[in-house]
Parts: sequence; C-alpha cells; structure tokens
Amino acid sequence: MNIQGWTVGAAFVVLLGLVISRVVMLRRRGINAFLFGVTHRSDAVLVPCVLLVVYCVVAPGFSWPIWAPLVAPFWVADVPGWVGVVFCLAADAGLAWALVSFGDSFRVGIDDRDPAALVTTGAFAVSRNPIYVSFALFLTGLFLVQHNLVTAVVLVAFAFIVHRQVLREEAFLRGHYGEAFDAYCRAVRRYV
Repeated sequence: MNIQGWTVGAAFVVLLGLVISRVVMLRRRGINAFLFGVTHRSDAVLVPCVLLVVYCVVAPGFSWPIWAPLVAPFWVADVPGWVGVVFCLAADAGLAWALVSFGDSFRVGIDDRDPAALVTTGAFAVSRNPIYVSFALFLTGLFLVQHNLVTAVVLVAFAFIVHRQVLREEAFLRGHYGEAFDAYCRAVRRYV
C-alpha cells in the first residue's frame, strides 16, 4: 500500500473514531444515539454490505484474496490520488465540525421516541446534512485514491442510499418540527 492508501486508511479510522466516540460520549450522558435499524428494520441489511465493501477496499493493501477485476485501477496517475487524500482529510474536518455543531442532538438513525432539538447553527447553517456531505466527500476521495470498480460502485450506491435516508429524515423532521423545519429548509440547502 502506498502513502496515499495509508493516509486514506488513517483518515477512515479517524472518521469512524469520531462517530463512535460521539455515540459513546452521549451514551455516558444517558442518551441513546445509535438507533440505526430501530425505526426502519430494513436498514440492518446495510451492515453486511458495508462489511463487504470494507473488505474489498482494504483487501488489496493487505494482499487478501479478492477477484482482481473488482480492484483493478481505472488509470495510472498520482495527482487524482493526492486530490483524493485532501478530500478525505477535509471530510474528517467536516465531520468533526458537524458533530460539534450537533451537540447532544446527534443520532445514528431516526429517534422518533426522544427527538432532540432541531440544530440549525454551525455546520448545519451551511448544509442540512453536513455529516452525509462529509461521508460523500470521503468516498469521493477514496475513489480518487483507489479508482476501481468497487469504489465507483460504492460512491454511486452511497448517493442513492443516503438520499433515501435523507428523505425519511426530512419527513420525520417536518412532522415533528413543522414550520420551523420548513423555514430551515428554505434557508439552507439539502446538501451543498
């Protein structure tokens, strides 16, 4: 694995660490922030898919068995990879900003039992979904570094899956916060 790959790997560990540490901090305060698959049980099917993708992304770096056409590079050039590294590092910074902005309102999944306050400041004054934007930026960077079929499919699939989730969340937020959420939607774009 080259320096770009190691840097993106480290950025991925930071990305996961930010989310996990926030969930743990909130749990210590008595807030259940991990609700993924609770409201919509169909979301649980994503877990094995994510694990498969993680395997496909890390397998080449560790010489683990994988079907070569899945990870064959689309091009040979270093510049896109370095742009990808910058995107991944920016994604970490964006996620950190979003998590700080979210405060105690952060949830993984829809919390229809104990919803927190509507957050419209900080990163949420720039995008209604700064966490998803950060993840998309990271996956774009990953694609630019690895530029293969797996990372291309992951990037496209992520866009569709996240958009579906955003629509679910918006329906919930509109029903829960009413006009306050509608005013927020008029003031701040969905993504960027």
